[in-house]
Amino acid sequence: MSLVRLNIKGISYSQTQSGAYALILSEVDGERKLPIVIGAFEAQSIAIPLEKDIRPPRPLTHDLFKNFSDRFDIVVKQVIIHKLVDGVFYASLICERDSKEEVIDARTSDAIALALRFSAPIFTYKNILEKAGIILKINPDDPEKSDDTLVFEEVSMDTSSEDLEKEDSYKNLSLAELEDLLQKAVSDENYEVAAKIRDEISKR
Repeated sequence: MSLVRLNIKGISYSQTQSGAYALILSEVDGERKLPIVIGAFEAQSIAIPLEKDIRPPRPLTHDLFKNFSDRFDIVVKQVIIHKLVDGVFYASLICERDSKEEVIDARTSDAIALALRFSAPIFTYKNILEKAGIILKINPDDPEKSDDTLVFEEVSMDTSSEDLEKEDSYKNLSLAELEDLLQKAVSDENYEVAAKIRDEISKR
């Protein structure tokens, strides 16, 4: 299976749902985006190395891992998001020490946080991107939306979408209805909602 390289597009969050974030990965040579729902701690750990001006007074967990690895000459060469099961992404760290390569299982959020610290590329398989990727139509009148740097965006939640935040509400909808809702969520840049709808479609 062929690998597709991904870049970090940004992190979206919602003020209406405490601790709800969506990490947006974008394929390098394409238009598809891969939203991954993560927690507040994971979002912070990913955001810090992207924001060069932020320096925590003490090492965070992923910083400690990087310092430990540097001390013992361990290098994370790349990260591969290799599996998607019931809406959960699985990732692997490809590490190297003394010219010997090892593969280590990791949560996707942890793997990406470490990839940033090691300047390691992030990949996924083509079939995963085809299954879980979404296409975002960029507004040409808003250049900030096409910026590949970190973007913190509030996920707008209008009254009509409140019920859609509940996963149980998706189970009673047809695939056609889910596809329509997915397109609406993507056009509204409600990545968190789009990820949940996509996961329900994938389960079917």
